[in-house]
Amino acid sequence: MEIIDSGRFRPGADGAAEYVEQLRVPALSFGTYSLPAGSADGQSPHREDEVYVVTQGRGRFTSGERTVDVGPGTALFVPALEAHRFHDITEDLVALVFFAPAYSGVPQD
Repeated sequence: MEIIDSGRFRPGADGAAEYVEQLRVPALSFGTYSLPAGSADGQSPHREDEVYVVTQGRGRFTSGERTVDVGPGTALFVPALEAHRFHDITEDLVALVFFAPAYSGVPQD
């Protein structure tokens, strides 16, 4: 067993969105994504399936052709290669992020 210190709001040094990976094994990786209120989510589609669980904050999320409001307790599944992003962040937002298989860091071609 491993106990993981995760889910804390930790924006980038410049106040921008920040992803911190906290676990990596071949089958999956896990981390915390911190998005300050008013920040931009500039991510690109990934090669991996992804699950977000919002633990703090409020905003909106668009994936494919669908947009939803998000807040604590919202869980989202995004299939590999689908364009997606958080936006209209009104309260500092924290999401636990799970990739399967482990995040490659390589955006879609």
